[in-house]
Amino acid sequence: MIEAEFLPLPPNGKVYMSATSVASPTLKFLEDRWDPNLASTLDQAELLRYRSNLLGSDLRITNFAGGNTSSKIKEIDPLTGEPVQVLWVKGSGGDLGSIKRSGFATLFLEKLLALEHLYRGVDAEDEMVAMYPLCTFGSNPVAASIDTPLHGFLPFPHVDHLHPDWGIALAASANGKAKMEEFNHEFGHSLIWLPWQRPGFELATMMKRAIAANSGCDGIVLGGHGLFTWGETHRECYLNTITIIDRLGQFIERHGEAKGPTRFGGKAVPARADRREIAVRFAPFLRGRVSQQKRLIASFSDAEDVLQFVNSASAEKLAFLGTSCPDHFIRTKIRPLFVPWAAGADLDALKMQTEISLDKYREQYREYYRAFATSDSPALRDPNPTVVLIPGVGMFSFGKSKTEARITGEFYTNAIHVMEGASVLSEGDIAGALPQCGEGFDPESFKVHSNYVALPASEAFRIEYWALEEAKIRRQPPEKELSRRIVVVIGGGSGIGREVALEAAERGAHVLVADRDEGAVARVAAELNELTHEEFVASAGVDVTDRAAIHRALNAAVAAFGGVDVLVNTAALFPSSPDGVISDAQWAKTLEVNVTANYLLADEASEIFHEQGLDGSIVLTSSANAVVPKHGSEAYDVSKAALSHLVRELSILLAPTVRVNGISPATVVKGSTMFPRDRIVASLTKYKIAFDESLSDDELRNRLAGFYADRSLTKQAIDPADCAEAILFLAGPKARCTTGHLIPVDGGLKEAFLR
Repeated sequence: MIEAEFLPLPPNGKVYMSATSVASPTLKFLEDRWDPNLASTLDQAELLRYRSNLLGSDLRITNFAGGNTSSKIKEIDPLTGEPVQVLWVKGSGGDLGSIKRSGFATLFLEKLLALEHLYRGVDAEDEMVAMYPLCTFGSNPVAASIDTPLHGFLPFPHVDHLHPDWGIALAASANGKAKMEEFNHEFGHSLIWLPWQRPGFELATMMKRAIAANSGCDGIVLGGHGLFTWGETHRECYLNTITIIDRLGQFIERHGEAKGPTRFGGKAVPARADRREIAVRFAPFLRGRVSQQKRLIASFSDAEDVLQFVNSASAEKLAFLGTSCPDHFIRTKIRPLFVPWAAGADLDALKMQTEISLDKYREQYREYYRAFATSDSPALRDPNPTVVLIPGVGMFSFGKSKTEARITGEFYTNAIHVMEGASVLSEGDIAGALPQCGEGFDPESFKVHSNYVALPASEAFRIEYWALEEAKIRRQPPEKELSRRIVVVIGGGSGIGREVALEAAERGAHVLVADRDEGAVARVAAELNELTHEEFVASAGVDVTDRAAIHRALNAAVAAFGGVDVLVNTAALFPSSPDGVISDAQWAKTLEVNVTANYLLADEASEIFHEQGLDGSIVLTSSANAVVPKHGSEAYDVSKAALSHLVRELSILLAPTVRVNGISPATVVKGSTMFPRDRIVASLTKYKIAFDESLSDDELRNRLAGFYADRSLTKQAIDPADCAEAILFLAGPKARCTTGHLIPVDGGLKEAFLR
């Protein structure tokens, strides 16, 4: 067994456990957000939820879905009617900031503690996880996390296990144990140190022995990992946690001030003034290259702390070492990709260097897998990076959604803070074994640069390819039809376009809605925010006759999500005049909006599709009028006939990567901006349909729609939602072999049958 090394209590003998000592903490960085009036209304389980939400509300305290909290609560056994101690602990995969009461696993504490008698040693510790469901209190379906015994074996009513950057910086420092002792003496704490051990049953037993040998301690620093704190009450636990974290911040700040402003060996590359423009131009290329196995969504950051790191002399070496805390590299992989782009080099040079660096990264990742995989390891995962660092520009991060991509970037930003904190704690070379290295580990496997200690690659693999992590992945809900896809809807402010945007979001897409009516865009974007996550939604104003405006709208999608997968256009113009005569200018404008604009859209989007190298889809909106000539609508009918043929031409031009299709609806009255009241009245008059001027616009529209429906075989009025269904079928993966095709959505309009 690995034995912990313990430190003596500070000279004043102060123990940081008493409620009076934490009643009025002095905080420099964090806030005491506890509301005693609210807390007084909550039962024990709700207090745990409340404490967890407070801790999770500040990323300086813990990262998204990182860490866990617990309470040991007296409950009545429903079978015996006797009081029992129940461990409430954050369930597997939960997030402290948003967790609800229902997100906690509940276990009979006595049964959990009894598992120690079944424990056969560290080589068999994973088999203990199968025992946790047998300890479940009640019919709670929440899966207990791997950290469950760590909380259960600590003899305190309330426990917090968190991954604050300041805490991990200390835990990942080559002189971390000595600096922890210095911290204890400076602030009157009595933290104890444990060397690295993967979370699980073995670590739980180590912690149990450590506490037994150090009854006055007020926290545990887990080498290379994080921090454990506790308290006799929820309030005391919360205060103990935030006070220790805040004081660690003060401790590291003092060391940083002594070191001066230089970080990571100083600046090697200046930040480029045009970095955001470069990021937008580069993002589709990069997204395509890292999406070879699964399509990914991108997030970009050029925050000050990110730039300070990626532009520094030590960035490449530190990036190669990888991260320390297990929560970090589960999302960021064992390391990010650092692309050594020379200062002042152009975008073509960046692309060339990225191809070279990616090939090397993928091969190194495969070698990493081959080196440590066993017969029962999960299969090799995607060898592409999830974090890409570009000197002078910033950091790209990737995930299956914008939220996951952003969080992945935040995790690596946390890792940057950890490396910075470790570097400022440096006081020269460290002699002897590193404090993170416990019994049974090869000291040479712990790599160090600038006082920062990364986890051994073997340990990184044991967590990344842990069967328990694989089980967590498999518990995730299945992805939706358009998950991981970016859909741009032109004309999305109303009618068919609005329905396409809403339905695409419902099917899991990231959606940029664009329209010339920016007020309508804002309203639809608000609807989408209600329907899906706001991070899945972007918007832009656009004039489809202006190539530059189209370029800006598509770039807005790239800036938001990293690229474009589907382009849909429903914007069109139906010219009209009081006397029914169409001027030359109206004729020209109709063809410009209904034909030329579609060409411009496809032409601008084709560059993004080409850069990505991923399959893409364009769906344009023609009309039944393209094949049914009518008196009085010549300009519109001719333009739609031209658009139908443009679909065929574009399908040839953009093959094989991009599919181009269209729909040909009959008249869609509902929600269409092409049917203002005066046109509805003119149409009702034209078709000799009786109406009363006192009727509302919607009532008049319904009357006209009914007339059009009666002319069809199905007698069904064409709804924008019917068109949206056809558009998204053509746009999505179910129509992967269909291009150059137009689907009629006309209710069975026999006049439009092709001949």
